[in-house]
Amino acid sequence: MKGTLTQVRSYERSVQLLMVNQFTINLGFYMLMPYLAAHLAGPLGLAGWLVGLILGVRNFSQQGMFLVGGTLADRLGYKPMIIAGLVLRTVGFATLGLVESVPALLAASAATGLAGALFNPATRAYLAADAGERRVEAFALFNVFYQAGILLGPLVGMVLTGVDFSVTCLVAAGIFAVLSVIQIRALPARRAEETKEKAGEGVLSQWRGILANRPFLLFSVAMIGSYVMSFQVYLALPLEVRRLGGEGTFGTAAVAILFAVSGLSTILFQTKVTAWCKARMEPGQALTWGLLTMGTAFLPLLAVTAVPVPGGGIGLWLLTAVPPASSALLLSVGTMIAYPFEMDTIVRLSGNRLVATHYGFYNTICGIGITVGNLLTGAALDAARKAGLSALPWLALTSLGLACTAALYGLHRTGRLAAPPAEARPEPLTV
Repeated sequence: MKGTLTQVRSYERSVQLLMVNQFTINLGFYMLMPYLAAHLAGPLGLAGWLVGLILGVRNFSQQGMFLVGGTLADRLGYKPMIIAGLVLRTVGFATLGLVESVPALLAASAATGLAGALFNPATRAYLAADAGERRVEAFALFNVFYQAGILLGPLVGMVLTGVDFSVTCLVAAGIFAVLSVIQIRALPARRAEETKEKAGEGVLSQWRGILANRPFLLFSVAMIGSYVMSFQVYLALPLEVRRLGGEGTFGTAAVAILFAVSGLSTILFQTKVTAWCKARMEPGQALTWGLLTMGTAFLPLLAVTAVPVPGGGIGLWLLTAVPPASSALLLSVGTMIAYPFEMDTIVRLSGNRLVATHYGFYNTICGIGITVGNLLTGAALDAARKAGLSALPWLALTSLGLACTAALYGLHRTGRLAAPPAEARPEPLTV
């Protein structure tokens, strides 16, 4: 960890602040969101469909507005969008803890989602700009802080929610309020370099230019599978643990191991993995190996479907904990390999132009893919239970990983992941 902090200090102040920001953002978010559904269904007594609606509104407002948030960041500057997002999430989280009416809860949930759409593309574009030629290493460090917030947030939230959920909401809102003030005072103003030159260019013209960037679109679609696979740490793997270990303390402990393995491995090894890969691979190769590693993550679960489930004892504990934890570790390793090069590739394929808009567009495509992928994964899990085909979801996810690996390999081999020459970049259309 000391080496990680030394690397962080080697960057400009703005980059350091953005990394700390992301840790704090995830700390505040994950100390609240894992417990929101239980609060809505329990103390507030809302019907299941209303709980799903409120949570879905948050996801939809974030995924659906990423492109708009990125476009605004490129036009108005990165700092204003980061601050606007933090302030909006402050209001949204405070509202979630203070209101009980469904319209107010829906509005608060939408506000928290929109907040993410505002600051996420701006933060990544700002980081890419100020890290310069050290983008890959910067995004590796960024992922360390990102995962640290995810790991610590639920633990803090569990303690606060034990007092009262409204306390959790208000503390999370306070964290975002303090973070907003820090950004206003300490974060230097930063605008995209092309903003001044392209101030008169229409938004639709810019979006058409992105749609004309075929390598970027192909890359975005090919990477959808990586997000579907990594999300299974929160969906398919916990469900498999619960299926084998039950809903009691035994199953809860095994689920906790999943999250601990995923988060701690990234915190401890991300920078080492990135340095090793950068010294030996081209970006396209690293992306291909990352996707392949994620695809193989489900093989341990596939293998144990041929093993009879023990009735209890150490055998049941090992079967419940070890294969899912192994899968979580492989997913984490695959993400460690791919993520820094993924973020860097987006910048290169954008031609360093409208970077935040490209990040927003990319997040929107992947967000839609995650939603569809999770629906299909859930359907596969249901079908597996009904038909007694426990291997079905793991075969499907492994196949997805192999398909995405093949797609990335093809893009790399044909040179489509390289930065386009200036004369080959798509010209924006006028409107």
